[in-house]
Amino acid sequence: MRHSFGKTIVISLGGSVAFPDGINSRFLLEFRNVIEGFVKQGKKFVIVVGGGGICRVYQRAAAEIAPITDDDKDWIGIYATRFNASLVRSIFGARAHPLLIQEPRKMKKLSHPVTFAGGWKPGWSTDFMATMLAADFGAKEVINIGKPRFVYDKNPDAHQGAKPFRELRWKEYRAQMPKKWTPGFHAPVDPVAAKFCEKHNMKMFVVGANLKNLASLLKGEEFEGTIIQ
Repeated sequence: MRHSFGKTIVISLGGSVAFPDGINSRFLLEFRNVIEGFVKQGKKFVIVVGGGGICRVYQRAAAEIAPITDDDKDWIGIYATRFNASLVRSIFGARAHPLLIQEPRKMKKLSHPVTFAGGWKPGWSTDFMATMLAADFGAKEVINIGKPRFVYDKNPDAHQGAKPFRELRWKEYRAQMPKKWTPGFHAPVDPVAAKFCEKHNMKMFVVGANLKNLASLLKGEEFEGTIIQ
């Protein structure tokens, strides 16, 4: 499979790979190097960073102390994503916009080669923020970097014979997923983002955490992953 990207590329960077149980410094260094290589070719990136392990630590701690609502859990997650996004933004130095995008439709123009965001509101994951920002800046697709290398017909962690899909329609994908978002939801693309992508004819590339594979995708070469469209 091959794909040709426009000037602006939107990435949903999963906390499960960048911040699994701590800070994955080696991955972040290699990620920065890949992105900077394409910045030198004139590409611009909008990167939305997930919460990862630290998000779950804070959510669990709060729930152990007192009953908390799903909105409370989501807000904890949102601030975790913003903290993580601030860290990743800092390693890009002057190439990165100094401020995070806090909500869609607020930034009208990308003034820097790389711009970062975290979560926005309760009720969905950073996937939805990424799709909203793709719509804002005219991108027709989002690259989803996370733990799963493909979308599978079953959970590959629980089923050894899980079948990977190379291509899926949004209708097929959404039929496999719960209809409602809950904090801590685990799936390649959350249900709110999936519904938005289907409505706006947006593609999602689920490509896993292999950065050589990411580079191949960005070059327009053959890559491994699932295209949902």
